[in-house]
Amino acid sequence: MNRVILHVDMDAFYASVEMARRPELRGRPMYVGGAHRGVVLSANYEARRYGIEGGMSSTRARRLCPQAVAVPPDFDAYQVVSHGVFAIFETVTAQVEAASIDEAFLDITGALRRLGDPVMIGERLRAQVADEQQVPCSVGIGPSKFVAKLASKQAKPDGLVLVRPQEVLDFLHPLPVEAMWGVGPSMAGRLHKLGLLTVADLAHTPRATLQRAFGANQGGQLHDLAWGRDARRVVPEQTERSIGAQETFARDTDDAAMVRTEILRLSGRVASRMRRARMLGRVVCVEVRFADFSTTSRTITLDSLTDVTDEVFDGAWRAFGRLKLQRARIRRVGVRVEGLVEADQAFQQLPLDAPERGMREVELVADEVVNRFGPAAVQRASLTRR
Repeated sequence: MNRVILHVDMDAFYASVEMARRPELRGRPMYVGGAHRGVVLSANYEARRYGIEGGMSSTRARRLCPQAVAVPPDFDAYQVVSHGVFAIFETVTAQVEAASIDEAFLDITGALRRLGDPVMIGERLRAQVADEQQVPCSVGIGPSKFVAKLASKQAKPDGLVLVRPQEVLDFLHPLPVEAMWGVGPSMAGRLHKLGLLTVADLAHTPRATLQRAFGANQGGQLHDLAWGRDARRVVPEQTERSIGAQETFARDTDDAAMVRTEILRLSGRVASRMRRARMLGRVVCVEVRFADFSTTSRTITLDSLTDVTDEVFDGAWRAFGRLKLQRARIRRVGVRVEGLVEADQAFQQLPLDAPERGMREVELVADEVVNRFGPAAVQRASLTRR
C-alpha cells in the first residue's frame, strides 16, 4: 500500500460512556438525551433495535420504546474520555486528524515497520481503547480516507474491516449511492431519478454527464470517489496543543515506587514525541484513574520550556504529589505536556552556568539510536528493572 489509513469511530459514543459509568445499564435499551423533551444524542444498540436513533425527539423515542432509560448528557465526561482515546491514537502515529469528538483518521503508513501489519495495529487500538476507556470502537482500514470511513461503517458495531487496494472496487461498487460521501437524502433522490442506484452505476456514468447534472466540482468528485480515487491526506492540527502518554497497570496498585517508575517511563515517551514533533512545553499534567474508574488530574507549570525527560518527569512527579494520595489503588496513570510551541520559534533563557551540551543533546543522540535499533537499544537503568 502507498498509504494506509485507519478510520476509528466510537460506537454509540455518549451511550457507551454512560454504560461504562453505570454498568447496570448494559443490556437495557437506553439513550442519552431528555426523558420527555429535547432530542436523542446517542442510543445504545439495544435501543436502536426499537428504531431509536440520534437526532429524533425524545417524545418519539419514548413512544418507540417506553421502557428505554433516558440519561441526561454529561459533556465534561465525554470530553475526558475523548481526550483519553485520542491520547491512545497518538501512541500509534502523530498523523491523527480529528473528524469529531468520537472519530478520527490515522495515517499509519509510517508506523507499519514499527508496529506490524494494519490489522494488528487496528486490533491493538480497539483493545486498548476498550481496556483503558471502557468503550468500544470500530475500525476501517483502507488506502484512502473515503474507503477507510466506509469500511468502519461496515465494521460496526465493535469490529474491524480491512480493504486492500486491489479490493477497493469490489468493496465500493455494490454499495448504494447513499453510502457516498456528501450524498444525503436530497442528492440520493436526484441520483435515483437518473437511474443511478449503486456506486457501480455512478462509476460507469460518464464524468461529463455527472458534471452537467451536479456541477463540475461535485460531479467530478462523485465520479472519482466511485472509482476509489481520493487523494485527500490525513491532516493533523497544525500546532499540537498537547502530547501525552498513558499506561494501564496489569493489576491495580498502591505501590508508590511502581507508580513513580511508570511516570518516569511515560515522561520519557512524551519527551521523545515532543522532540520528534519539534515542540516544547512547560505545562505538565498527570492524570490518574483509580480502581473504581474515577479519574482525577493535577497540573504544574515549569519555569521554562522543555522537551527533556528529566524536566518533564520532575514536573509530573510534583503534580502527582499534589494529589496527596493515601494508599489509593491506581488502575492507570498518564502524563501530558500542554501549551506546546514550535521549538524553532521558542525563546529559552538558559542559566549563565549552563553547560554547552546537556541532557537534551544526550537524548537527541539516544533518539537516533532508538530509531535505528528499536526501543530497547537505549534505556534508563531504572526502567530495565522489573
